[in-house]
Amino acid sequence: MLKYITKRLLAMIPVVIGITLLVFFIMQLAPGDPVRQILGDSATEEAIQAKREELGLNDPLLVQYGRYMVGLVRGDMGTSYVNNRPVSDEVFSRLPATLKLALVSAAVSILLAIPLGILAAVKQNTLFDHTSMAVSLVGISMPAFWLALMLILLFSVKLGWFPVQGAKDGWRSYVLPAIAIGFMNMAAIARTTRSSMLDTIRQDYIRTARSKGISEQEVIFHHSFRNALIPTVTVIGVQLGGLIGGAVLTETVFAWPGLGRYIVQSVNGRDTPAVMGCIIVLAVGFSLVNLLVDLLYGFIDPRVRSMYQ
Repeated sequence: MLKYITKRLLAMIPVVIGITLLVFFIMQLAPGDPVRQILGDSATEEAIQAKREELGLNDPLLVQYGRYMVGLVRGDMGTSYVNNRPVSDEVFSRLPATLKLALVSAAVSILLAIPLGILAAVKQNTLFDHTSMAVSLVGISMPAFWLALMLILLFSVKLGWFPVQGAKDGWRSYVLPAIAIGFMNMAAIARTTRSSMLDTIRQDYIRTARSKGISEQEVIFHHSFRNALIPTVTVIGVQLGGLIGGAVLTETVFAWPGLGRYIVQSVNGRDTPAVMGCIIVLAVGFSLVNLLVDLLYGFIDPRVRSMYQ
């Protein structure tokens, strides 16, 4: 197991290098000049050139990238062009807010989606099944930012139940962002759980368990659900990784003080070190979530566990 984990962690190194290379050159192709963003349109050409020299932007692109990677190996993510603060301080001060929102959204999605998927499979072709799958289809199809705007309009502006933006009102601040982000994930998990359960409950060993007089509850939860978990866990892992890195628009709509909103601000300001720092942290987080999902396979299915030896 330890050997497998070590190999997976080492495999993250080329992934991070590839992501940094891609993001760095995409940022160079983006329109606008970061120095003009910093100094403003009224800055003189001499001031602009002096600032570019100070930031090292007059060096060849490969030299700039190499300098950044050398600093990254030393644990230095660079300095923000906008506020001249270390990027690591900016990123890790905002990361807890994103993680909290992602975990709350994931918990809501999982706690609602899995029972919904199981019931839809057990009650296949009933009104409950058709209704729940129709709602799931709407959830998958609906853009999260649009749902966020509708939730704000109804529950914040019209009814005044929850704050419009920010994270300063305790648990009430989490309700609308968690629903906006988690609704689509809940729909995907519910549909996957239903599909996997339907495939499992038609297997011969389920018919054998029922013929032995085992209660229907034990057949569903002990025999069927456990064997149907791997596809569900896979989707949960993908969705959780997406929650950590994919809440950019939702955080912007709710003015949530997390990484997603910071990425948007950094891209608008052509703040390349800040964008790269955020993307690196999100990429590492996504890779760790995938590793955790792979390890969970071994606990769910002993046949998979032998592959990790």
